[in-house]
Amino acid sequence: MPIDIPTDNLTELFEEHRPMLLGVAYRMLGRAADAEDVVQEAWLRWTAEDRAAVREPRAFLVRITTRLAIDRLRQAQARREAYVGPWLPEPVVTDFGPAAPDTAERALLADSVSLAVLVVLESLSPLERAVFVLREAFGFPYGEIAAALDRSEAAVRQLAGRARRHVDEGKPRYDVNPTERRDLTERFLAAASGGDLGDLLALLAPDVRLVGDSGGKARTPRRIIEGSDKVGRFLAATSQGADTTHELRVVEVNGGPAVLVLDGGRPDTLVQIEARDGRVQCVYIIRNPDKLQRFAGPDGR
Repeated sequence: MPIDIPTDNLTELFEEHRPMLLGVAYRMLGRAADAEDVVQEAWLRWTAEDRAAVREPRAFLVRITTRLAIDRLRQAQARREAYVGPWLPEPVVTDFGPAAPDTAERALLADSVSLAVLVVLESLSPLERAVFVLREAFGFPYGEIAAALDRSEAAVRQLAGRARRHVDEGKPRYDVNPTERRDLTERFLAAASGGDLGDLLALLAPDVRLVGDSGGKARTPRRIIEGSDKVGRFLAATSQGADTTHELRVVEVNGGPAVLVLDGGRPDTLVQIEARDGRVQCVYIIRNPDKLQRFAGPDGR
């Protein structure tokens, strides 16, 4: 049965659901700016909608946001084929604070927005990605997802199973203990800043990978570097040529600690590691200035 939504409550009701809508759109698109554009378009459609036809505001907003994100994702996939070098998602600050009620939920939130997971999601079809995000990250029932995507519940279950298998196969196994990961990040930062190859090699797993994203707008490897010796030598050489006036900050992004490098107060580089068994398994380096604009504030946020 449709509900009567007073005009004065439109903004309040939308703002109540905005964080969730942004979360869905960002996990779908991997780019905060695109996610905000999608949510803004959802707001315009929300205000223009015949309110007498809206039975459930939350379901309506999720449906509109998801469909807009699918359309935007299809356009973005064509652009990414021409992207220079490896592509990584745009990093976002994820300070969950006291709002997350327990450690288990914090871990789930962090995992669903991690760079590793978002990279794997890039290999899913737009529909598979939508189903995975709504089901795995937000726990929507299959029936609600089916209504949002205008698909049968049976079809949605098939999409969910296929997406889950694909993610399980493609997602690397990393440790998620936040204390251990932060400690290793700080030790990695000290070793990389010092430029001592021996100290670096002691922290790197034998099969470590380094993924650099600049979009051709800054200097990073155009291909993924693999193996502790190659990664260690690259990092050691990079630190030797680094400007000592650069400011380093540890920030919380995409569910984990990262190192933000500021050059004259401007964000220059963001480095995040993934770990397993106390060793660095993957190093992400983001230098595309378009993806670091959000860290240009006085506190690096």
